[in-house]
Amino acid sequence: MSSALAYRTEPGSIDPKHRRGLSHSIQLAGATVVLLAAPLAFGAVEPWAIFLLEASAALLLLCWGYRQWANRELTILPHPLYAPMMAFGALVIVQWLTGITAYRHVTYSLLVLYLGYAMLAFVITQALRRSSQLRPLAWLVCGYGAVVAAFALLQGIAPNGKLYWIWPLEQGGLIYGPYVNHNHYAGLMEMLTPFPLVLALSRHARGNLKLIVAGIAALMAGTIFLSGSRGGMIAFGVQVVLLAVLLRAQRGAWKQPLVIGLFLAVMIGFLVWIGGNELTHRLASIQSETRQELTGGVRFTIDRDSLRMWREKPFMGWGLGTFPVVYPRFRSFYTSFFVNQAHDDYVQLLVETGIVGFAIALWFLILTFRRASVKLANWTETVNGTLTVAALVGCTGILVHSFLDFNLQIPANAALFYVLCAVAASGSIQESQRRRSRRGSLILEPVSDQS
Repeated sequence: MSSALAYRTEPGSIDPKHRRGLSHSIQLAGATVVLLAAPLAFGAVEPWAIFLLEASAALLLLCWGYRQWANRELTILPHPLYAPMMAFGALVIVQWLTGITAYRHVTYSLLVLYLGYAMLAFVITQALRRSSQLRPLAWLVCGYGAVVAAFALLQGIAPNGKLYWIWPLEQGGLIYGPYVNHNHYAGLMEMLTPFPLVLALSRHARGNLKLIVAGIAALMAGTIFLSGSRGGMIAFGVQVVLLAVLLRAQRGAWKQPLVIGLFLAVMIGFLVWIGGNELTHRLASIQSETRQELTGGVRFTIDRDSLRMWREKPFMGWGLGTFPVVYPRFRSFYTSFFVNQAHDDYVQLLVETGIVGFAIALWFLILTFRRASVKLANWTETVNGTLTVAALVGCTGILVHSFLDFNLQIPANAALFYVLCAVAASGSIQESQRRRSRRGSLILEPVSDQS
């Protein structure tokens, strides 16, 4: 819906259209900073980090609302994912208000956190309107990923058992990068690595810049393997296969498979040099570990216990966030450790929100992939297609990994995942006439875009 006052531009004044474009870019930059800062705060799992994430999202939404009021207009771009997002929120509100949840306080806390995810996705989808916004965003993601991967690599080479070499672990863990759990670091890189890799495969980077972004992608992907996360290794393998399939559908894209081959060769050489025998052993253990889990490992046992939980409340579940509260009653094995997550995001979603919540999640994902598929034609040439493929491949990686871990229970990773889904499912971003006639200038050439 839209209603606006007419403006008359005076000599020397700022064009209202340009002012709105600047406002959108500032909002986009603010939301991007929040998303990229959250992983640095140990994945935003601490109470103070969760509060900052929620407060920042609320502040960004207030700023968006203030700009609407200041411009005397209300303009909301429709988005296909808003409907399932509101349906899921309504389900959790019903759980909380009616007492269906096993623990009202924790369900309320998760409701507020999911509202924060929704606010970030809303602000970004409302602010991302012009192709000229993508140039700095692409470089920011590539630079950020390179810095975090380099830090994780250094920490892996010279660890001292403390986060950032400063903060000791209170409850144990396997540190990699800014995360206590190496699997969650791998989840972050699964979502970020497709951006430099897709840029290297597209026409938006040429010459030396193509080599630079491909090198950044190799560094980021390499740390997924060096982190030792088996789920991350499997997820990244699926991402490479998906990207190869998407490339095969492109006409005249015979050079891109060579880029993938070069990327894999550099990454493998890097892994052999840094990882050595330890990485080889970790890779060899994937098959035996999978067989063990399928024949009665801990994850399989937790999944089996979780299904017993679900059968008691199959329709609306036990309440969002209540898995660690309810699970001890159904646990079928002895352990001295606290089982705080199901280690399978799909099973945990089914337990906590029942068939209704699971169906809403499927609706959300089907809409994401269906709407994204519309923009895949000739994606190596277009800004919309390149951004969509990067977001879609990132989402696919974390969805595969979620069968083996609980990345979507980590606020920093969950927020980034939902935003990537929203970006992938968004409509085509507006391009100027000059940009349409000079495709390939996203990274290489500074373009003044007033669209």
